[in-house]
Amino acid sequence: MKNRNLLFLPILALLAFSPSPKKIPGTVTLSKAILQDKIKGGWAGQLIGCTFGGPTEFKFNGTMMNDYQPIPWYDGYLKKTMLDNPGLYDDLYMDLTFVDVFEKKGLDAPVSEHANAFAKARYMLWHANQVGRYNILNGMKAADSGHWLNNPHADDIDFQIEADFSGLMAPGMPNTAIQIGDPIGHIMNYGDGWYGGVYVGAMYSLAFVSSDVNYVVRESLKAIPTQSTFYQCIADVIKWHDKYPNDWKQTWLEIQRKWADEVGCPDGIFAPYNIDAKINSAYIVLGLLYGQGDYTRTMQISTRAGQDSDCNPSSAGGILGTMLGYDSIPAYWKQGLKEAEDIDFKYTTLSLNDVYSIGMKHALQVIERNGGKVNGANVVIAIQMPKAVRLEQGFTGHFPTEKRGVNKDLTDEYTATFEGIGFIVSGDARPLVQKGQYEYESNYVGQVEVFVDGKKMETARLPASFTRRRYDLTWKYQLAPGQHALRLKLLNPDKDHTLRLRNLIVFGSKPILARY
Repeated sequence: MKNRNLLFLPILALLAFSPSPKKIPGTVTLSKAILQDKIKGGWAGQLIGCTFGGPTEFKFNGTMMNDYQPIPWYDGYLKKTMLDNPGLYDDLYMDLTFVDVFEKKGLDAPVSEHANAFAKARYMLWHANQVGRYNILNGMKAADSGHWLNNPHADDIDFQIEADFSGLMAPGMPNTAIQIGDPIGHIMNYGDGWYGGVYVGAMYSLAFVSSDVNYVVRESLKAIPTQSTFYQCIADVIKWHDKYPNDWKQTWLEIQRKWADEVGCPDGIFAPYNIDAKINSAYIVLGLLYGQGDYTRTMQISTRAGQDSDCNPSSAGGILGTMLGYDSIPAYWKQGLKEAEDIDFKYTTLSLNDVYSIGMKHALQVIERNGGKVNGANVVIAIQMPKAVRLEQGFTGHFPTEKRGVNKDLTDEYTATFEGIGFIVSGDARPLVQKGQYEYESNYVGQVEVFVDGKKMETARLPASFTRRRYDLTWKYQLAPGQHALRLKLLNPDKDHTLRLRNLIVFGSKPILARY
């Protein structure tokens, strides 16, 4: 069974869920025009989703957005947002960094090229990305830069929102998409944080060759080890959708009940805020499953689920945009898009129109490298069935037990005692005079000696620069259980800079309720 036309691809979904699934056709033939249309749909869908969800990002934490809550959308809104709020598009400018490296250095570019490009870029970063950037700038190599012992945000959403490029480069080849993204994803993530990108990349890849969202969601999950909490979370969403096929809000409640606990990111510990990859991936799947191919419903649900509600509709909109193709995205969502397609994303030299053509070029190269053919006006894709990647799980055996507010400037020393097996001190260094919350730059680098139980653990370098900052001041996991003493000593105080201590977060070997 070879060279199946795209019109027959829904059959793949039926085969995948039969009690005794048959072998999927070995190849699929697409015209170059359809392939380009789908690549454009994937990139444009990301922009649309990110822009639509931007005003609600992390404003609905631990709660869904009510139906009557308006979300703006009008002709000219895309262009306005790209020009006025460029930091919103970390979903895209991070993708484009890696696309640009592949374009300039070739498809075999080593991970060091990608790591250096993103670490030295001028754009703003947060969470796992910023920790990965700091680690790279301070001499650490990937994949150590994303490992949970070196990155408290390893389970965060970062690679999940950036993995789109991998699936769009590998149409119908999810294992190749995963292979392309693997070393890049480990620059900033590990475990569930990496699995978010694996899953999203696989969904993009399969969206080229199936028009059934149920198939894409379920089949892509085969790339994730069943033992992982990421797999278990998404499998639950699929199960709840089967149980409540017409009630996405009931499934949202089930997700919240079981999967809302944050373990890694300090900002989400003991707080409604949750940037963990798996719960936000659950909201992507929520939109796709309950949207059932309807672009508007998919966008609304993935946004109204809350939390990272620009990134989630960006991924859902990109995956569905790939499946439908650019031309079939409803006109309502493309109003004003033409005006935005020639605008370079800030901090880059690439526009959507640039990446449409570059993306097509890369996809054709990847197709030919992996058993496919480019024949005149058509391409023949050697279809791959997803294979589970290796098991890796961060923060195992670590449970938050205390979040102690410190809220003071470090001018000399700070001491504390705690009982547990790990800690994080959150805070930052910055100039006393700055333009805005995200606009501060300085050559000052705070030097803080960190002692645990009387032994020097590190001398933390704390740049007073937003783009070079250490996202958390210091941390350590896998300590021996029991009482510990922490001492921070500032070596180089400066009258023009402040070094703020915000919280001391403590981890134990058991959840708090397990003590009772």
